Amino acid sequence: MKSQLRLVLIAALVILCPWQSRAQDKPSAAETVENLKFQLLDVKAREDNLRLRVQQLDEDLKPENIERALAGVGSTRPEELREQRRRQLTVEKAGVAAQLEEAASQRSRLEAALAAAEVEAYQQSARGSSAIQNEMLGSQSAVAFRWLLLGALVVVVGIGVSLMVILRLRVSGRNDS
Repeated sequence: MKSQLRLVLIAALVILCPWQSRAQDKPSAAETVENLKFQLLDVKAREDNLRLRVQQLDEDLKPENIERALAGVGSTRPEELREQRRRQLTVEKAGVAAQLEEAASQRSRLEAALAAAEVEAYQQSARGSSAIQNEMLGSQSAVAFRWLLLGALVVVVGIGVSLMVILRLRVSGRNDS
């Protein structure tokens, strides 16, 4: 009896589990547009910071600034120190320039995706409220279907329990005679 009850409960849980609908999985085009705009702002800010860093490194690479940076350092080979500092700044500048190129590439991809998302958002808004109403009806029908399945499950369980009780009464009636 307990195993049958567990089986019925598991079946009820499976039926009543919320099914994912397409509308909830995919954000609306307007939400996508907003998300892409925020991403684009972040990339542009990162690009600006990288450009500023490249300018700073260009300034630091000037011979007089390299000498000024090493003015407090005493060495028997100041030329080697200056060359080492110049190489270090050059390597850092190359890395920042690569990051800047990547950010520019990412910005152009985001701009293209934003344009496509704006077109999709416009098309969705042009379709109007009928599409929204159809989506709502679709989700309501899924809920109604779940309730219908639950009702059918309750009826089947009720019949099963009734049959089990009747059979037990008959078996116990035969054993008493």
